[in-house]
Amino acid sequence: MTILVISDIHANRTALEAVLEDAGSFDEVWCLGDVVGYGPDPNSCVEIVRDLPDLICLRGNHDSAVAGLAENTKFNPNAQKALEWTERELNAGNTTYIKELPTHTEIDEVTLAHGSPRDPVWEYIMDPYTATANFDYFSTPFCLVGHSHIPFLYVFQNEEELADKRVLELGEAMELPSRSLLNPGSVGQPRDNDPRASYALFEPEKRTWILHRVAYDVEAVQARMKESGLPLTYIQRIAHGW
Repeated sequence: MTILVISDIHANRTALEAVLEDAGSFDEVWCLGDVVGYGPDPNSCVEIVRDLPDLICLRGNHDSAVAGLAENTKFNPNAQKALEWTERELNAGNTTYIKELPTHTEIDEVTLAHGSPRDPVWEYIMDPYTATANFDYFSTPFCLVGHSHIPFLYVFQNEEELADKRVLELGEAMELPSRSLLNPGSVGQPRDNDPRASYALFEPEKRTWILHRVAYDVEAVQARMKESGLPLTYIQRIAHGW
């Protein structure tokens, strides 16, 4: 069985469509949250995700804000402007769908969360210290998170040491040891200095993880963002991956 793992689409329909085309065949989809926020296509992204096969979708911090489950004041001023625009743009059905999504779940050997298992909506895992601390908050062999917009793999096998950050080679199947913490990166707004959309293919039976990147028409997305009056910061950043 092949599972498409995506996260942080952030209302970027063009990037999402590129990922779905590039991924080829898959059996299930796990979306780790933040379908909306920042980008110009909130309704179409929610509708595309809702129709994906055997879907498990989480609610991220931006999703929570537009659904009225988190205060916009927790975000910086530009993010607040984008959220206010998104709230106005989303139709009632898509807002209700987002509101009813879980923030975390457990499936067989895998824990899923948007931010971290310790704080599923808000915590960023950005360093080995935070990663190590979070291993105490899940008991499954694997935990998948999003939120940071940066792909990573941390492995924790020695309780006397920090979690070990492993190198992920694009397109290569990596066999995962038990006690692995992974992030597929961001579909719609990568922040690792690579503007290509990021996603992963996970095969639980083989315990393998393959990280992928795919280019998409960034300029088309930027044009829609400008037309919508979204903040310049977010228009610029998707071209550079920061």
